[in-house]
Amino acid sequence: MPEAFADLSTPLVADACLRCGVPLRAAHPGIRAVVAGKRIAGRALPVRHYGSVDVFLEALGRAEAGDVLVIDNGGRLDEACAGDLVVLETQAAGVAGLVVWGLHRDTPELAAIGLPVFSYGSYPAGPARLDEREPEALVTARFGPHLVSAGDVVFADDDGVLFVAAERAAQVLVTARQIWQAERDQARLIGQGQTLRQQTAFDDYLARRAADPSYTFRRHLRRIGGAIEE
Repeated sequence: MPEAFADLSTPLVADACLRCGVPLRAAHPGIRAVVAGKRIAGRALPVRHYGSVDVFLEALGRAEAGDVLVIDNGGRLDEACAGDLVVLETQAAGVAGLVVWGLHRDTPELAAIGLPVFSYGSYPAGPARLDEREPEALVTARFGPHLVSAGDVVFADDDGVLFVAAERAAQVLVTARQIWQAERDQARLIGQGQTLRQQTAFDDYLARRAADPSYTFRRHLRRIGGAIEE
């Protein structure tokens, strides 16, 4: 999975989801990489946080190499739930990275460790609570409106975080690569002097739309094989 995503991006995966009819599940745009340029692609390892790191250690005991720890901290902005020790332990378990519905701390240490971490941002204080654990603590993680399980794959980069059902991930990546190739071809032609308006037969589109107001640009692109939007 990481290899297939290596030269793609979450925007391409998002476009491919739309084209394949796969529900788009994107994390809130506030979820960003602690260190820019980090990327993740791997099976979700879900865990819910209740104020103590023991649940993380239990989840990591079930980890497989390349998994992505998906931490549900309820989107809280009043505590950080993952710091340097949690990230080091995650790295030692062979996990590819963390995405946190909440905050992290120990930012300089996390940058030095180098494991990809995505969160809402940093906060100095850890939790001062211990809530009752739910039966689903190691089964699913909530991430905003989305419910993430081991049946999902996580993709993350500087544009954000996406969750894709594992059984559709291969199809989505193949489609994302096709979109990438079409867009690269279009970019190359622009560099050679052929504008995007020329490539998309935009004057023809305007004429067709004038004759038929229901004729949309997306319909036009599908007819000519364009790829700038679905």
